[in-house]
Amino acid sequence: MAVQGTTADLSVPVLDLEEDDDLEVFSKKTSVADGNPLPTSPSSMTNQYHLDHEDPEESLEKNPEQRERDLFITVDNPESHVTAIETFIIYRVLTRTTRGDFDSSEVEVRRRYQEFSWLRSKLEESHPTLIVPPLPEKFVMKGMVERFNDDFIETRKRALHRFLQKISVHPVLSHSPHLKAFLTAQDLTPHKKGPGLLSRMGDTVRSMAQSVRGVRGRAEEFNSLQDYSERFSSTISSVDRVTQRVIREQREYLDELRQYSPTYSQWAELEEGLSEPLKGMARSLELIGQETEAQSQELSEVLEPVLHEYVLCADTVKTVLRRRDNIQADFEVKNETLTTKKVEQDTLQEEVDALADRLEQANVALRADWKHWRSNLRTDVREALVSTAERNVQYYEKCLAIWESFLLSQKVDPAQHQNLEPSS
Repeated sequence: MAVQGTTADLSVPVLDLEEDDDLEVFSKKTSVADGNPLPTSPSSMTNQYHLDHEDPEESLEKNPEQRERDLFITVDNPESHVTAIETFIIYRVLTRTTRGDFDSSEVEVRRRYQEFSWLRSKLEESHPTLIVPPLPEKFVMKGMVERFNDDFIETRKRALHRFLQKISVHPVLSHSPHLKAFLTAQDLTPHKKGPGLLSRMGDTVRSMAQSVRGVRGRAEEFNSLQDYSERFSSTISSVDRVTQRVIREQREYLDELRQYSPTYSQWAELEEGLSEPLKGMARSLELIGQETEAQSQELSEVLEPVLHEYVLCADTVKTVLRRRDNIQADFEVKNETLTTKKVEQDTLQEEVDALADRLEQANVALRADWKHWRSNLRTDVREALVSTAERNVQYYEKCLAIWESFLLSQKVDPAQHQNLEPSS
């Protein structure tokens, strides 16, 4: 039985941001920001234009699922718990919903990281060919030592919140009984019973064997999807690494700025004739440091999390493709056995038909979820890039204004300058 489907749209390049749909409307403005006491450069075009954000109603028209949302989840209030065996963080998960299958319109539970991991595993197990959003890694090199500092906990809280936000708007995953249990059960223990370690290991070995064997009749759309996922993984990983390096170097620059300003202040105490300009330099450098810190924070909290999320997503996509290929490999083996064996043909035919149906369902699910995932990718990356670009413009505008203010403060009246000249 042949399994066919429409071809997925993979004609666009990796990370196509469709710039003709965005960055199109600019409006005149006369200053860097309302109430900004610093002067702006009249010759700076970036001081005179800003990007208009998309109207919320237009956004809803493009994404009708946002208008129809009936499930809203918030992750907040992290708390540290210490036991005789371990120390861990638990987070409040607050759910507001209008769904009739929930006993209450508002539910609050406490969850630790491993319970988020349980939810993701159950979603993958129930929907093997859907692209389940990634979780933040359990440990990172810095986090191994500073796993409970405030920055690490805040970063993880935002990532877990984003994970549940993605699940809550997914047309299939948001209706999972495992998600409902996660959001409503005060104790998840009764829900955690599942296949044992040996069973999971068996599935892994079988998956590896089928991956080695490969599939012979994979549809071209999934060949294209495989090629895209490999190229995308390489591209997004490179961008992520460079962004991390930029953030690291910017923080080093910030550390230098913090030492630079006090040095000018100390110098000002030694030079009576240069005291005012040296103090002006110290103040300017202090302000530049504050703006640099805000810009670095923007990269760390807005751009980098999105990039790294999609690095993890790229691995998820490749895993989903392998699962889909495993289903096709099962179908091909059974179908081949059916044509060679003369006995038990009725039983084999039933198995082949069942596998054909399962493969078709997997293709339909992956095809639809691929479209959903690509839409999210474009929205998330576009928003992160636009936010970063706007923050960069603001950063350089303010830095320019700081130095212009310093220059204006150093202007000397010609008559005053003449009086300062030594008499002959």
